[in-house]
Amino acid sequence: MRPALALPVRPSHVSSVLTSSIFAPRRPGHRPARRVLGILRHVSSSSSSYSSSSSRQAVRPIAELLRWKPTDKVDDVVVYGYVRSAVVPADHAEHLAVGAAVRLTGSWVSSPGAGQSHELHVTGVDVLGPSDAKTFPIQKKYQTPEYLRTLPHLRPRIPVNAVLLRLRSDAIASLTQFFAGRSFTQTHPPIITSSDCEGAGEVFTVSPASDAPEPSSGQPAGPQELFFRTKKYLTVSTQLHLEALAQAVGNVWTLSPVFRAERSDTSRHLSEFYMLEAEMTFVDDLGSIMDLTEDMLRSLSTSLIDTPTVQDLLVRSRNTGSDLAPADQVRRRWKGLMRHDWPRITYSDAIALLQQKADHFEHRPTWGAGLQSEHEKYLAEHVGGGEKPVFVTHYPRDIKAFYMRETPPVTPAEPGPTVECFDLLVPEFCEIAGGSMREHRLEPLVAAMDHHGISKPPPGAAADDDAAHRSLDWYIDLRRWGCPPHGGFGVGFDRLLSYLAGVQTVRDMVSFPRWHGRCDC
Repeated sequence: MRPALALPVRPSHVSSVLTSSIFAPRRPGHRPARRVLGILRHVSSSSSSYSSSSSRQAVRPIAELLRWKPTDKVDDVVVYGYVRSAVVPADHAEHLAVGAAVRLTGSWVSSPGAGQSHELHVTGVDVLGPSDAKTFPIQKKYQTPEYLRTLPHLRPRIPVNAVLLRLRSDAIASLTQFFAGRSFTQTHPPIITSSDCEGAGEVFTVSPASDAPEPSSGQPAGPQELFFRTKKYLTVSTQLHLEALAQAVGNVWTLSPVFRAERSDTSRHLSEFYMLEAEMTFVDDLGSIMDLTEDMLRSLSTSLIDTPTVQDLLVRSRNTGSDLAPADQVRRRWKGLMRHDWPRITYSDAIALLQQKADHFEHRPTWGAGLQSEHEKYLAEHVGGGEKPVFVTHYPRDIKAFYMRETPPVTPAEPGPTVECFDLLVPEFCEIAGGSMREHRLEPLVAAMDHHGISKPPPGAAADDDAAHRSLDWYIDLRRWGCPPHGGFGVGFDRLLSYLAGVQTVRDMVSFPRWHGRCDC
């Protein structure tokens, strides 16, 4: 009779990805044959105490198994997972290899091991998906983020990347509950749009593959007529469409992919990423928008801080390297978001504060210019005390988008008009959110579009340019028929998760990152 395998497990706070060893009781003269490590993702059991009422076996995350502490031995427990490393005797090691998908069958029993209440005594091992360990590129050792980015289809199998996937899922669930509790309607605005919402011009154009030039002739292979009659783009923001939907059902929100054709190669830039955006109707002051943003982020952090996912996230192993910020630093970020009464400072006051330390900066702070990263970090550190996020409000009109509502000068010292808007700065990471009151009056909106060169094409412009300028006629129409005061905000969802996870570059927060020059699979 073959000896049973014993599967020791870590404490119950460990969630769905489990790193542990598989071993058998030592027999005199017996030596283990090889090492494999099991990432155990799901567990099922036909036991009446751990099964569903249906005829099918219950399938649950491994975290649920770890929290299960029956007083008696339970047989017929089945664990599914992927092999990474372990110690097994030779008669159980056949066909086990790193990367293989396996099914383990055994008994869930009390464990004499330290730091655990129970373990699995394995009596059967089935290889459900074989793997060639010699060619499998993911190994149980430190591998650089740069190398792992070349394997986006395999990178999620690494424990820390699996935790990041679970953090994303948990965050979406928490945010959905937050907005539902406040009677916001979740919507799905379009991905293909007629205009560049921000007016930056860094957009991807959408066209059929048949319209691409043939390599030999350089001429389009398909018909000359545009598929949508005029140029269309991948959206850079869903805000304008959210405003239209909000006029139908009230407060709305969305979590949607957006695209920007920035030729940047920094840790902050992606060509495809997710934005959380919300619009509120019948609000007439910027404070209400900031209150919602603050409440949302505080609710998110408070609801997740004690979950198994976040506790896993705060564990640092020797294979982590310097890819993640120190755990203590990440804890401070979570606690900062959980604090109340985030400070608010106007742009003009922020510039005055920065100018007092102008010699400390590479870029001199000047009214009318955008804040540089070094300026934002200083404000987060000194206004927010290095803990609380900071709202910077009322930026100059000429450096912000056309749709933001203009406001009279907040102080007589302001040299030019400002708009009712904010950027939210967090310590170490700079901006993670922005919002504004939208210009809801027809004449001021048209004037703002004229000021930004959006509403009318220049004299002698081509037909395409004329169509591009007319592409926002529908947005102007919203102001003609029952447009109340309203405003909203957007949060870079991937950047927010990077901040909460301590991930140093947003490319490692996204499963399949796309940026200038890279779209691997």
